[in-house]
Parts: sequence; C-alpha cells; structure tokens
Amino acid sequence: MNRLSIEDRAKVINCLIEGCSLRSTVRLTGVAKKTVSRILVETGKACAEYHDKIMRNLNCKVLQVDEVWSFTYCKQANIPEHLRGQDGVGDTWTWIAIDADTKLIPSWHIGLRDATAAYAFINDLKDRLANRVQLTSDGHRPYLQAVEDAFGSEIDFSMLIKMYGRETGKGETRYSPPVCIGARRRKVIGNPNRDLISTSYVERQNLTLRMTNRRFTRLTNAFSKKLENHKHMMAIYTMNYNFCRIHQTLRVTPAIESGVANHVWTLEEIAALMPDTAHQKTT
Repeated sequence: MNRLSIEDRAKVINCLIEGCSLRSTVRLTGVAKKTVSRILVETGKACAEYHDKIMRNLNCKVLQVDEVWSFTYCKQANIPEHLRGQDGVGDTWTWIAIDADTKLIPSWHIGLRDATAAYAFINDLKDRLANRVQLTSDGHRPYLQAVEDAFGSEIDFSMLIKMYGRETGKGETRYSPPVCIGARRRKVIGNPNRDLISTSYVERQNLTLRMTNRRFTRLTNAFSKKLENHKHMMAIYTMNYNFCRIHQTLRVTPAIESGVANHVWTLEEIAALMPDTAHQKTT
C-alpha cells in the first residue's frame, strides 16, 4: 500500500490547523480517518520534540501568561461516577506564555488549573530563557508561589487583576464573561515597568487558539476525547503559530522575529518532521 506523500500529509495538517474536525478533514482530503488520526499523533509528537529542542536560551524581555479552558472526554459536570478522579477527563486547562515583542510562544502546558500545573508550566518557561524578564499574569493565585520558586528574585513579576461587574444576563450571554469594570496592577517581585503590565497579547492569542484549533471551539462535538490527542493538536498548533503563520503586525513569523528561525516554514516542512509511517487510505 502506498505511503502518503509529504504533500498529502501537509494537506491533512493544513485542515487540522484551520479549524477542521477529524471527519471534515477526511471529507476534504480523502484520507481515511485512522490515517488522519495517525498523522495527528505522529506530527504532534514530532512538533513537541522539535519545540522542546529549539526553544532554548531565548532572549525574551516581556512575557505574558494566561490559562485557556477546555474539556476532554466530557464536561466536568457530566463525568460518569466510575471515571471521577481520573486524569484526562473533564476540565482541561492550557497554560500558555507569549513574548509581547516577538509574539513567540516559548512555552505551554496542559493540565488542571492548580498549583501543580502552575509549577510545571513556570519552571518549563524559566528553563527556556537566557536572561531576566518582565512577566505579567492574571490574578490566579498559584502563580505567586510558582514564580517565586522558579525565578526567586531574578524576575520582574506583576499581576493584572481584573474586576468584573455582576452578571445579570441569561441565555446565550452566559457563554460570555461579565463586563470588565476595571483592572488593578500589582507589583509582586522586582521592579516591573508599569506601562508594560498587560495581558492583552496573550488574551488575543487565546482567540486565535480558539478560532483555529477545533478542539477549543465551544458548543460543538469536536472536543478532544483523549488528553493525549489534545496535547498533540496543541503541539501542531504551536508549531504552525511560531514558524509558519505570518503575524499581521510583524509581517514575519514569531520565530523569525525572535531569531529562532531564518525563514517562513511551510507545512511540508512540518510534515517532514514526522516519521514516514502513515499509509494512504481513501474513504
């Protein structure tokens, strides 16, 4: 049986990063669902390995971090009794960092929204940096201990604590956050520049994530059924965001702007990272 060419793999990856579900990718490419799933897994692993290797000694200066909610298998309120307490079922949070200057995503982590996940995420971020940075988070308390444990005093850390009005709407409005009525800047460690205390860039990146990664789209059945596949798709998304997608304001990719890459990657280059093990099966 013929193996999928690099070009055909790139077509599958293109569908996945443009917000297509697995089944719609099957219909658009003619590749069997099992093969699409195999490409997702193998490409995700390859992208995660490349990201871990290349994102080192980064000269970032201003970083913003945030957490994005999603769920795997089912929503938290619908977890069956026999699955309660198991990893990878229910609420799933993606912790993500972005460089405010280059728009590079140097680190991300998928887990719960607790102190353990905060510690893993912040320590991974710290290991990728070459110098002191200014870091801004939201008011999520686990950041306080995690940042102190990872960086000590070698960081300028602040929190942007937003204040929201009382939510009174019903129906569709419950899918939107309450109206933000103000924000308080809180210096935590070091001497952060007050003018740079912001989470606007990372929150805008969260919109791109929800628009282009189908597993984050609300009110659909395209959510991840397995935590492993959720992580694989996040690895592919990050690789495309950093290396292939030209940022509108930068006019280059974040990887080029930060000096991590010297050219705009193609999807064929991402496809070439995966092992040559996927077979072509048409539906």
